[in-house]
Amino acid sequence: MIHSSIRMSISPKKRTEALKILRMAAEHCKIQPECLSCNIYEDLDVKNIILLTAKWLCGEDFEQYLRSKEYRNVLLVMEMAENEPEVQFDEVSRSTGIETVEKARRYNRVQNGSD
Repeated sequence: MIHSSIRMSISPKKRTEALKILRMAAEHCKIQPECLSCNIYEDLDVKNIILLTAKWLCGEDFEQYLRSKEYRNVLLVMEMAENEPEVQFDEVSRSTGIETVEKARRYNRVQNGSD
């Protein structure tokens, strides 16, 4: 699985245009067969920060998306950023869920004798 994230600072003057472009790109991303999710977030603590994240099942399909017209629009928004965006692509070989929390809490109860 590939997890991508782009964190960028967009000035208030360009925010509406940037979000419009990112929403269109995210909608296109979501309909791709190997795209698991694509979301846009705004940082509540740091003004003007927008985060675009996506999860892809297959690296090959993700690379194809990076070459697409729609991703070119994401690059355009990145050029609108006030400073260099933080871009990160993570290859995830394993993922867990709530079972990890349950396992850790069971271990903690056993260690503390409260099981």
